[in-house]
Formats: sequence, C-alpha cells, structure tokens
Amino acid sequence: MNTETKLIKTKLGLINRAEQLGNVSKACNLMGYSRDSFYRIKELYDTGGEAALQEISRKKPIPKNRVEPHVEEAVVKMATDQPAFGQVRVSNELRKSGIFISPAGVRCVWQRHDLETFAKRLKALEAVVAQDGIILSEAQVIALERKREKQEATGEIETEHPGYLGAQDTYYVGNIKGVGRIYQQTFIDTYSKVAFAKLYTGKTAITAADMLNDVVLPFFEEQDVQLLRVLTDHGTEYCGKKEYHEYELYLNVEDIEHSKTKARHPQTNGICERFHRTIQNEFYAITFRKKMYQNLEVLQQDLDIWIKEYNFERTHSGKYCFGKTPMQTFFDAKHLTDAKNLTKSMNQISPELHT
Repeated sequence: MNTETKLIKTKLGLINRAEQLGNVSKACNLMGYSRDSFYRIKELYDTGGEAALQEISRKKPIPKNRVEPHVEEAVVKMATDQPAFGQVRVSNELRKSGIFISPAGVRCVWQRHDLETFAKRLKALEAVVAQDGIILSEAQVIALERKREKQEATGEIETEHPGYLGAQDTYYVGNIKGVGRIYQQTFIDTYSKVAFAKLYTGKTAITAADMLNDVVLPFFEEQDVQLLRVLTDHGTEYCGKKEYHEYELYLNVEDIEHSKTKARHPQTNGICERFHRTIQNEFYAITFRKKMYQNLEVLQQDLDIWIKEYNFERTHSGKYCFGKTPMQTFFDAKHLTDAKNLTKSMNQISPELHT
C-alpha cells in the first residue's frame, strides 16, 4: 500500500467514524483533523467519491504558484553557469539583474529540474559541455576540479585505458613464527583491475621498487603496453627526496609519473583497499587455517596461484569490467592503448614534417 492510498483510507475512516459517533467534533479529535478539513473532505467525497479525495493530495503541483518562465529559465542557467553557488547566492546574484526570486524559490526550481545538489548541477554542466561544446568559465573549471578531487578522495579514479594508471600499496599480512613480519606489495591496473602481489619481510623503498621491476613492468612489456603513472600513498617506502630515494629514482629511470593520494584521505587509493579486503577474506583467512607456513617462498607460491585465479577466472564488477575477468578486460581494451600510442607518435612526427 502506497502513501497516497493510506491517505485516502484515513479520510474515509474520518467520514465513517463521524457517522458512527454521530458527532463531527469527536471524530475530528480522534482522527487528528479540524472541522474545516472534515467538511471539505466530506464535500469532495459526496461529489466525486474516492477519486476526488485523491485529487487533494499535497503532492499535486499548483502551477499558478510557480515563478514566471523567464525567472525559472534564469535560475536553471545560473545552475550551470555557477554550479558552486548556493540558493541564497543565486537569489542575490539574480537580484542584481532585476530578477527577484527568494532562496526557497530557487530551491523549488532546482528540485523541478533535478539540480538541488552540487553534484547534480555539475552533472548538468558536463552534459551541456558535451552537447554544446561550450568554453568553460573560470568558475566552471574550478567547480569541475572540485568534483574531480572529491571523486579521487572517495576512490573514484580517472583512468582511460590499461597502463594509464596503476595503484600501488603496502599491506601488512601478519607475523609468522620463524619468518617474522610479512608485508605484501600490491599493484593494480586501475582500468582492467589486473592485480599483482609479492611478499616481503619488510617495507622499504627497495621492496617497493623491486615489485615493479620484478613483476609489474615485465608484464606490461610483454603485452607491449606502457605504464604511464603510478598512484601511491605518502608512505616512506614510496616518497622521499628524488635524488636519493630508491623508489623515486626507479620511477624516474623508467619514465613513470608518480601521483600521491590526498593527505589524510587513505580512501583515495580505495581500489587497493577493496582488493586487500578481498584477498584477506578469500585467500589469507582460508589458507592460514589450512596450512602451517615455515617460509615465505611456499606462501608466495600459494599466493601466486590465487592471483592467477583472480586475474583469469574470477569475474569482476569494476567500472570497465562489466562482469568479465580482469585479464579479459585488459585484452579487450588493449586497442585503446594502441590508439593512444598511435596518436602520440603522429604528434611527434608532425613537427618534423612541418620543419
């Protein structure tokens, strides 16, 4: 039963209760209605039945109470011209142009056009840009930059093709007797979600660089795909003076751009966080109950088997995976990388042709 049906039944109950008691005042007190409301409901019911009661629902819009069309058009235009403005600011700015509408009126217009939140106004702006190809003002550019920062802070990362951006993070696995502390270096291609993991007994810049050199870059070279950028947190194994820090030096040698997560926002690298939950629940929580490990090599062998299943057999619900496995997503999207490299090569050749 929906809300509208409940309201109609309540009003019918009010009429029936008044007939049973033979007293309108008592019925209104019991049901929480005023006498004026009772007689209005009774008149509608007598003339049109239950359908007439439905017509007085508060959800029914009242067109005569709406602002004039040119005012509504100005409010909608302001929503994409200045998406960061709140309803009070919009009301004030429009008043300067001789358009008078209250802040509450601005919000009502926004709600009718699905623009009542900053995120929705940004979405409308992006639609206008895509459709009309307008040149953005400084305020619009700033607003879109704010949206991008917020998306990255909540784990939504901009990525265009395999190799465009990789996410790397350190995961503390645990402490095994006879082995000591175990750390996992994790790397994920943010487009295809292809993942790599290697275990170490420490977390240093050397181990972070070794992960890329030993596992990650050989894979991309084999696939003839260039890794352009790596996203990490601000851990000491990833950040330091570029002249001395082993990881920073390695990225520089391999011509890989280094991006860092937003300070105090570890969820920026949420893709690794989600993978760590998966590997903990589906691998470590199970394997440590089935087997006692005496050395790191045996654990690494079992981890490699699980990683292979994850990449080749386990379907993924990622943004670009559409239910395919990470490796299938990688192979299906390789043409995007080839197209990108072809465009880059043509741009490099063009200047030579002009000289």
